[in-house]
Amino acid sequence: MIKVELSLAEQPFTLMIAEQQVVKIFHDQQAIAFENPRENYVEFMLDEQLIGIDSSEVSQQSLALYVNNQFATQLALPAAAQGEPKKGFLGLAALGFKLFKSAKVVKVALASASVAGYAWLFTIEFALMLIACLVVHEYGHVRAMKYFGIKTKGIYLIPFVGGLAVSDDKITTRWQDVVISLMGPAFGLFTSVLGVVLYYATEMEIFAGVAVLSALLNLFNLLPILPLDGGHVLKSISFSMRSWVGLSVCLLGVLFGLWLSYTFGLMLLVFFLFVGALEIVFEWRGRHYSHLLPLDKYGQGFSAVMYVLVVVGHVAVMMHFADSENPILSLPMTILSS
Repeated sequence: MIKVELSLAEQPFTLMIAEQQVVKIFHDQQAIAFENPRENYVEFMLDEQLIGIDSSEVSQQSLALYVNNQFATQLALPAAAQGEPKKGFLGLAALGFKLFKSAKVVKVALASASVAGYAWLFTIEFALMLIACLVVHEYGHVRAMKYFGIKTKGIYLIPFVGGLAVSDDKITTRWQDVVISLMGPAFGLFTSVLGVVLYYATEMEIFAGVAVLSALLNLFNLLPILPLDGGHVLKSISFSMRSWVGLSVCLLGVLFGLWLSYTFGLMLLVFFLFVGALEIVFEWRGRHYSHLLPLDKYGQGFSAVMYVLVVVGHVAVMMHFADSENPILSLPMTILSS
């Protein structure tokens, strides 16, 4: 649709043209009647004179004006005469594709799906607690990445899987891998400790639930299995020693994960093990030209000590509620004891 504003006999007129055909004429914002004696040509009366407009050359930004069936002048259409673009199916599809590509829209959609999924499986209260624990954990990874100057795309919550902190850059040292991997469980430990403090301050069991849930989730993430955080710490330490040591230790982690998945029926862990196995293959194939600066002996020992301290912290939180009369609070320690 094209909107044309012109002046005839010092009077303002507005034409609405669609595909070389005048469809509406306005005079002083009032629609006026006109006739179509032939295609792409309209006529109307103005001050007892018959005004004709030929729109056959509108694609060349031109209109022909006739007075009493006599050619009067050729009018050039202004460059800014386009009206509101037509919104068809393709326009809506393009808008939808742009929204889908938007990172914020994807994050909100995934987060909403995660909350809905966990609420469907359990309760809305449990879903919100779980999402809070996941966000704090992934935020720890993001803060560590930013500390090393690594650009990040933010946190993505994946329904029934967990969360993911996505970076734009690659790490350059094994030390960065260790710190980034441990900061997620470390922030989770802060959440657990805060939950314990708030529980004793308010005597509300929901805070104890947050503490125990956070400890259980982060302790699971600290399992020495790729691609979990504990597996990344193990990989960075072992591959800094010797490539064959790294391969052997990581394969032992896979075997340990298979035993866990078989013993406790953890089918989701099998998926993680498959992803971790691919990571081990890529790490081994690129061992001779890896760009990662390895850990020295001091770094290896310090990384191991940090890993153990974070693990012990989460186990301590779970042990603190092991004798609780609430079966939910004592369940994680029961699982760990088995």
